[in-house]
Formats: sequence, structure tokens, C-alpha cells
Amino acid sequence: MSFSSDEVNFLIYRYLQESGYLHSAYMFGMESHISSTNINGAMVPPAALLQIIQKGLQYTEAEISVGEDGGERAVESLSLIDSVMPEVVEMRKKQLLEAEKSRRLKSEPQSEQQQQPQTNGAAAHSNSNSGGSNHHHGAHSGHNSDKNGAELAGDFLDIPAQRVTLLRGHESEVFICAWNPRQDLLASGSGDSTARLWDATDLAAVAAGDSSRRMVLRHCISRGGMDVPSNKDVTSLDWNCDGSRLATGSYDGYARLWTTDGQLSRTLGQHKGPIFALKWNKSGTLILSAGVDKTTIIWDASTGQAQKQFAFHSAPALDVDWQSDTTFASCSTDQTIQVCRLGEDRPIKTFHGHTNEVNAIKWDPVGRLLASCSDDMTLKLWSMDGRANQPVHDFKAHQKEIYTIKWSPTGYSTSNPNANLYLASASFDSTVRLWDIEAGRCCYVFSNHREPVYSVAFSPCGRYLASGSFDKCVHIWSVRTGSLVHRYQGTGGIFEVCWNHRGDRVGASAADGTVVILDLRKMQ
Repeated sequence: MSFSSDEVNFLIYRYLQESGYLHSAYMFGMESHISSTNINGAMVPPAALLQIIQKGLQYTEAEISVGEDGGERAVESLSLIDSVMPEVVEMRKKQLLEAEKSRRLKSEPQSEQQQQPQTNGAAAHSNSNSGGSNHHHGAHSGHNSDKNGAELAGDFLDIPAQRVTLLRGHESEVFICAWNPRQDLLASGSGDSTARLWDATDLAAVAAGDSSRRMVLRHCISRGGMDVPSNKDVTSLDWNCDGSRLATGSYDGYARLWTTDGQLSRTLGQHKGPIFALKWNKSGTLILSAGVDKTTIIWDASTGQAQKQFAFHSAPALDVDWQSDTTFASCSTDQTIQVCRLGEDRPIKTFHGHTNEVNAIKWDPVGRLLASCSDDMTLKLWSMDGRANQPVHDFKAHQKEIYTIKWSPTGYSTSNPNANLYLASASFDSTVRLWDIEAGRCCYVFSNHREPVYSVAFSPCGRYLASGSFDKCVHIWSVRTGSLVHRYQGTGGIFEVCWNHRGDRVGASAADGTVVILDLRKMQ
């Protein structure tokens, strides 16, 4: 059995990614030249580091064994990952072969039936994981629901197999996904250096592999006069307000603009290193990006030219968010938050107070309060009218790092003047918390996940909250009652969840290279 440094480096790189240390993972990946290896990340199971290293060391020690004649003989040389977890590798290979077979037989009527047992098997596995303690998990198996998928009073339903569309095609982890704001077009970004557009207007067709409903956005760089794959992760994507263009950011240091038919329209290149976040402004005229080079850049969306580069952070910039069409906030591993404005040479506000890197920031729907979350396990709210070192609220309930935050939508609060404004936080302590901002308190703790929670998203109506965790589950919660309404268990840890514009479908991206669409029509 071979035990290569590339394989060990890759496992450490994956461990850092899965633990949420994305910036450490990037630095380690650069130093160890991960992108130049030929290891297929989609074939390696999550959380494999400890098991593989421990077994690998044992296998290395036993690589020379005693033969029948009493002499030493060499064991057949295998790669580390193949020899330690052959059953996982074989399972992944079978999944890829089945997906290819399904695409080839898409015109045959039995193809949909052939896919059914696999999905049902996953549902049965998730039900068996409850260990008979349905009261604790609040679980009902799919066969306990009625034919219309109606909610059972006081409990929730596992989402039935016929409501789940599994999309395969990515060759590595799918870190992000986002629905077009005007149509059922789902974008996804992956470690395979591509983004993809999935036309979900016909779920059966896209699931069967109809090539006209799948577009691959290849992220290439110019080398020797030729365009070659960048081999870098696609780390961020965002649709403009009318859904006509998609912006993507990559570890190769470039932002790119794409049309809805998958054509590259602009390449934005001024960052000196990976892009960690990017956002369109509200009118769709400007794009804001943040990178490892400690800067944020405002780009003109029509020309692709950089209008202004801000270099006020002393460490990598991790996230950005617009307050208005010309004013934005950025956060960094330097533990600060900078508020900048186009046309101003200095930040108009700097917020201090976090004691570790600030992972995400979000302005409330009207731009009055700025929420921030950090590895220091706190969630803070800031006001432009307040003092820089004094947050309006300083919430300290989470027990581990807080990875991301989301506000309830504008429509929910304005359509009902009596409705409170909520903020949701997702943490590596395996919980999601819902905060009532007016009351200044946590109103619900959602604790059904068993692994770190990477993503939360409010439905457009504001009545539901989706969460995605590395326990491979997507949970749908009622904001009004705090109860778990629906659950889906997939085959890979969930990095991102998002709602379509109507609020009847949830998209999710996973660590095993899959993208999932959950159809919630007639289930709410």
C-alpha cells in the first residue's frame, strides 16, 4: 500500500474545510499544491481524516507480511484511500455508474422506477437512525403521511421520495447554490472549478439528465494563449435583481458574470488571490467582492471595470453586504467590520468588539441594523448611529463558532406591521437560534441537527426557516411555532440551502457532489 504525501495533505485539507476553517484550508491547500494532485474529492467520504490516517498507519506497519515459507513477502501496493475504505470507494463508483446509466437510459420509462429504490433506501435509513425514539426527534416515516403529503398535527413529515430531485454532475463538493429570483433556475458552485445552472421548470427532465436543462459554467484561465480549467473552487455566487445575470467568485482570484443561458459575459480580474464573497447591489449596477488579499472591490457591472478598491483590512476580507446602492460593510479575520461608501477615501464607520474572526455580516431589510457573527461564538447587532465599540445587542448563547446569519424578509415584516423582525444564526454547536430583535432575546433554539450547521434561509413569506447541516439533513422549521415541519436526509453533508422565489422549493448543495431540490408544494 502506498502512503503518499499528496493523499495525507488532501485529507488534512478536507478536514479543515469540513470543520469550517475555510481560510486555513485555502492557505494549506496553496502551500501543499492540492490543486495539482489527481485525487477525486467526490470519492472521499466526509470526516475521513482520523479513520484513514489511523488505519493507514496500521496498514503501513503491516505492509511486509510473513509468507507461507516463513519469509517476508510484499503486500500488493494500493493507494491509501482505496485500501483503507474500499467499500466507500466502491459505493461512490457505483453511484457514478448508476448516474451515467440513468442518463443513457433516460428515454426508457423504467428509468424513474429504477431510481426509486435508492431514494427510498435513504429515507428508510434516516428513519432507522431515529432508533425508535420518534418522540425525541419528532419523526414520522413517509408512509404515515396521507397521499397529499399533508402535515400531521403536532409533528413533522420526512419529505417523501417522490418530492426529492437529486441532481448529479459535479465532480467534487458543492459549496453553494442560489435560485434565480424570477424563474426556477438553480445555480450551484463546486470544488470542481465549475458552476452549473439547472433548469428546474421540469424536474423530471432535469433529473433524467436532459442536457438542455443542465449548463456547465467552466471557470478557465488563460495559459499559453489557451483557456484551461482553473482547478480552483467556485466559492461564491449571486444573481442580480432581475435574474438576468449571475456573478461567481473563485479561488483563482477572478469574478465572472454569466447570462442565464450559461454564456460568460465578463471576467473581473484585480484581486491578488481567492475571492471569498461577492454581492450585487440592489439596483444591479455594481458588484462588490472580498478577497484573501485583504481588499474589497466595487465593479461596474456593465463594463467589468473596477471602480474602487478598498484596502482597509489588515487580514483577509471574508464577507460583504450592501446597505444601499453605494454603501456597504465588510468583515475580516482581523476581527473588525468596515463600512465604506463609493466616493469616500476612508471608511465612514469601523466596528470593533469581536475577539475572533468575523465570518458573516448582514444588513437588516431596511439597512438600519448590521448583524455580525464570529468564531468568538457571539452574534452582535450594530447601528450607524451608535458608538463603534458598543453593539446594540451582544448575544452570547451559542457554544461554538457561528458560521452564518440571515434576516427574515422585508415582505414578512411590512405586510404585517405587528410581525417582529427575526434573525437566524447557524452554529457549529449543531443548533440554529431564532432571535426576536425587538425583544432582544432568543425565542427558539432548533436543536435537532447532530453536526455543525452551515446554512439557514428564510422562505420568501417569512413563515418558514430552512437549515442545512453536515449531518446530511435539511430541516424546515415553522417560525411561528418553532416546530420542525419537514425533514430530508441526503447522502452528503449540506453546505447551503436556499428557497426559490415562490417559496415552494428548497435547493441544497452537498459535500458528496450532489445538488438536491425539495418540492414542498401541498406540504405547507
